[in-house]
Amino acid sequence: MRILLVASAFNSLTQRVFVELRDAGHHLTVHLAHGDDPLREAVRSHAPELIVAPMLKAVIPRDVWSQHTCLVVHPGPPGDRGPSSLDWAIHEGAEHWGVTVLRADERMDAGDIWADEPFPVPPVGKSDLYRNEASDAAVRAVLLAVGRFASGTYLPRPQHGPGWDVPDHTRPSFGQDLRRIDWAADRTETVLRKLRAADSRPGVLDELLGQEWYLHGGHPEDELRGRPGELLATRAGALCRATADGAVWIPELRARRRPGGPPTFKLPAVLALGGLLPPLPEVPAPAEPSAHRRTWTDIDYREDGPVGLLRFSFPGGAMSTGHCRRLLDAYRLACARPTSVLVLGGGRDFFSNGIHLNVIEASACPAEESWANINAMDDLVETVLTTTDRLVVAAVGGNASAGGVALALAADEVWCRAGAVLNPHYRLMGLYGSEYWTYTLPRRVGAATAQELTRAALPVSSATAARLGLADRVIEAAPEAFGREAERLAALLAAGPLLQQRIAAKKAARERDEEIRPLADHREQELARMHRNFFGPQEPYHALRSAFVGKSPAPGTPPQLLPEALDPVRRRA
Repeated sequence: MRILLVASAFNSLTQRVFVELRDAGHHLTVHLAHGDDPLREAVRSHAPELIVAPMLKAVIPRDVWSQHTCLVVHPGPPGDRGPSSLDWAIHEGAEHWGVTVLRADERMDAGDIWADEPFPVPPVGKSDLYRNEASDAAVRAVLLAVGRFASGTYLPRPQHGPGWDVPDHTRPSFGQDLRRIDWAADRTETVLRKLRAADSRPGVLDELLGQEWYLHGGHPEDELRGRPGELLATRAGALCRATADGAVWIPELRARRRPGGPPTFKLPAVLALGGLLPPLPEVPAPAEPSAHRRTWTDIDYREDGPVGLLRFSFPGGAMSTGHCRRLLDAYRLACARPTSVLVLGGGRDFFSNGIHLNVIEASACPAEESWANINAMDDLVETVLTTTDRLVVAAVGGNASAGGVALALAADEVWCRAGAVLNPHYRLMGLYGSEYWTYTLPRRVGAATAQELTRAALPVSSATAARLGLADRVIEAAPEAFGREAERLAALLAAGPLLQQRIAAKKAARERDEEIRPLADHREQELARMHRNFFGPQEPYHALRSAFVGKSPAPGTPPQLLPEALDPVRRRA
């Protein structure tokens, strides 16, 4: 079926719907909505049989929805209406929520319902929930709605009349007056709900050290205590702040934008405050994770018999120079342990998105920081590639892109959760890419497919990744269950009768590959191109990075999503 995807941005949900509908065999065209007339022109030129809007902040014009079936994805259950559905769900402590696919109509979120799907609400941030449980439910609902539309026999459910028994629950936009934290009175659980409902946008506006900041992210702390509102400690760039009955960790801050000033963006909290921050103790995370502790860490390691489990979770999946070096240190310590299988990852959200563009943007010399960051990523990936005394599994529970995909490909096996979306390319940021992708990508998918993946610059589903050879296993599991399932499968791998033969074969293959072309040669060639990207006067990287970090809206649909770019992909699919 010819489907036009209309969205305000090619965000995580739009990408997820895009790859799932493409995998289902539909003929897709994408239009990023910036004004009514371009949308009308897109509808006229593409003549879609169906219009689907996975994430749309604008209103579809009446002359479009009255002449075409337009299915809008609303991140709330039937009867819920308004622009801040997930914010309200988290704020009110909902344990279950839903996604509704409804037809665009005169009233916002009030059209006939084509499908709806429930999902659980774990105690996580809004962006994590949106990318995972909500995304899973949205895809189920979209595929069901599209199938019902294609049948030509299904009658959608009107949100009115005698058959409608759900109360109209229209709520306003969730403003900062509702998000405000009263540090003197609010208990930890209240503070966490407010922080989680604002993550990653818009953040909670607060005063800190005499200035206004948006707080991003929130995690409980069960031991540190102090005067409510007091800053207690730092850990790996995050701040610990006392509540009325405990404390919370806040990983990131964003300065409030001054009128007429440049856009502001999220940074690790300690880096954002810079010289404003008074001396605070750096409190390390517990050496080993414990079920009895409620505290935050972005890297942890534990063992289960012959299986080592090295988990990491960095906000937004971005890995700064410091993140890479700390993860490399943790990886080396894990490799010093007597295990035969090492699982890298296994968290429920982003695996990795490569270098940290926000930290680079904030640095005194972005080119130099870019160079330091990519070399730190290369050091980490090289160490994974040259681990020959055990099997390494990359457990990709959430989305990954650019250098994050390359990090996963350095492992012996890549296991993806069924909902993960991979973007195995760099060129949209004006980069050639490094992390040894010129070695790992072709050895998995072949030279021709590697060239096409990096040229097309399109996302792929976990199922397509497995079909192409990017992934070895797709794990059908809920986000909360992915890590446990990866651990179970790793234990089976470690107990397999051929494990030692596989480790020996891996070591021999690495030695043969090194004789044919040393890893150092791949790194040198990649970094030569990256150096030009970072330091060349005519290179687009710095402008593209600044636009990305500042969230400058795209002037239209990006070139890689235009019909002429998608048509060759369709023919090969």
